[in-house]
Amino acid sequence: MKNLLFVYLLLISLFVLYVYHYQANELTTQEWSKNELQGNMDETYVMVTFQVGIDYWKRALKGFEDAAGALNVSVEYRGAREYDVNEEITVLEQVIAKNPAGIAISTMDPEALSSVIDKAVEADIPVVMFDADAPESKAFTFLGTNNYHAGEEAAHKMAALVNEKGKVGVITQPYQLNHQERTQGFQDTIFLEYPEMEVVSIKNGRGDQSESKLVAQDMITEFPGLVGVFATEANGGVGVGQASLTNNLEDSLKIISFDTDKGTLDMIQDGVISATLAQGTWDMGYWSLQFLFHLQHKIVEEEDAETPLPRYVDTGITIVTQKNVDSYYPQ
Repeated sequence: MKNLLFVYLLLISLFVLYVYHYQANELTTQEWSKNELQGNMDETYVMVTFQVGIDYWKRALKGFEDAAGALNVSVEYRGAREYDVNEEITVLEQVIAKNPAGIAISTMDPEALSSVIDKAVEADIPVVMFDADAPESKAFTFLGTNNYHAGEEAAHKMAALVNEKGKVGVITQPYQLNHQERTQGFQDTIFLEYPEMEVVSIKNGRGDQSESKLVAQDMITEFPGLVGVFATEANGGVGVGQASLTNNLEDSLKIISFDTDKGTLDMIQDGVISATLAQGTWDMGYWSLQFLFHLQHKIVEEEDAETPLPRYVDTGITIVTQKNVDSYYPQ
């Protein structure tokens, strides 16, 4: 009888423990959903870029805004109007002074902005980089394209377009890390894998259509018989396309560009630009805000070795040609 009573007491105790842990877990889940994964509209996160008027940033900003809607927080978009590193530094200083909940930054010059980024982090403002990194800064993470790999993919596509023969050039922004990596990936792949091809010229298009058209014209004049040009950003690609049309080279000069602004897509549709590399810009914006929110709410700690937030997130690329260009126009 005593043994049976002991068994009953043991079963009752186990049942009580089960109910206690179940209710505790439910409360934890409710608190997580109620408090941790929802902010408030007084909580403001800021996206900072350069050349704020260009189409390229629209998809990233849309992702940033979509994440804000999901998390019930506010966002602002700030940046330099021109391709001017001093202006971007000034804008970032102004943003830091307002003590936002977090900042997502794309930098045109990783060395010049690192100290200002560090200033934000030291003021306990979470910072993530997107699109263009500042790897020596104290920013928590970088979300963007594997730019060296993108350069490799551009080289393979160019080789296929020119039958693996001939002289090619690059028009880029040589002081910006992501463009340096794209250029290096392109150069290395041509040199190592295509012995009958040669990168004969690399010029600075300054992220501007008119300047890129001018330097493309110089390249065409300097290297008669040039078979291809890789432009590491969209304005450069359109500028090269304009130079190609001016010289009646649209049938012979193969152009590979970057990104999917309307001017680039139109030139692909018309056969002036052969291909472009589309980046995951919406993902950059969306996950930048998610990461910032998690850091702000201490859902993960920056120095936690077990953190689920990685130092680098590759948001991927897709090659766009005449075959699939229609799907990249805004619906």
